[in-house]
Amino acid sequence: MKIAVYGASGMVGSRVATEAANRGHEVTGVTRSGGDLPENVQAVQASANDIAAAKELAADADALVAAIGPSRTGGDPQEYLDAIDNLIAAVRGTATRLIVVGGAGSLVVNGNRVVDGPDFPAEYKTESQTVAQALETLRGTGEDVNWTVLSPAFVIAPGERTGTFRLGLDEPVGDHISAEDYAVALVNELEAPAHNRKRFTLGY
Repeated sequence: MKIAVYGASGMVGSRVATEAANRGHEVTGVTRSGGDLPENVQAVQASANDIAAAKELAADADALVAAIGPSRTGGDPQEYLDAIDNLIAAVRGTATRLIVVGGAGSLVVNGNRVVDGPDFPAEYKTESQTVAQALETLRGTGEDVNWTVLSPAFVIAPGERTGTFRLGLDEPVGDHISAEDYAVALVNELEAPAHNRKRFTLGY
């Protein structure tokens, strides 16, 4: 399978790229900087906001993985939303899947999004609301866009690759997950699609 991973130098993207490459897939790592990437990953320097590059990558890939997020340094959240729109446009009407690394803030507890709760940390609220908005954008697309969003548990950090975790849909199933096991679940979904045009989640 040919997989293009946007954000392949980040915590999640690098692990997704590594996991996919280790399973024998042909992986292209897409970064703005063109920096160092995991072994056996072909490097491409491009931005998810570059629609021409996105269409070119989508035309040659079985899946685009968006392991990107809104700026955490005061950048405009709209830039992230525009990037998701670009990737949607790039895969629309094609057989190429779009897999988006989601956030935990859009998960639902007792019928309410976590990000809307009174105890949600203020410093993460804008970022989480923006990623949640991207999920709604994806949900609003037609059948000509084959998307999947994978939301992690509330805490995701580098750790152990165990291959053992629980899956859920819109409600959290655990409070933490390693970035390594997140990558396992994402590549599992690429290899055996079970959540086309859906969001799902995982945790321990």
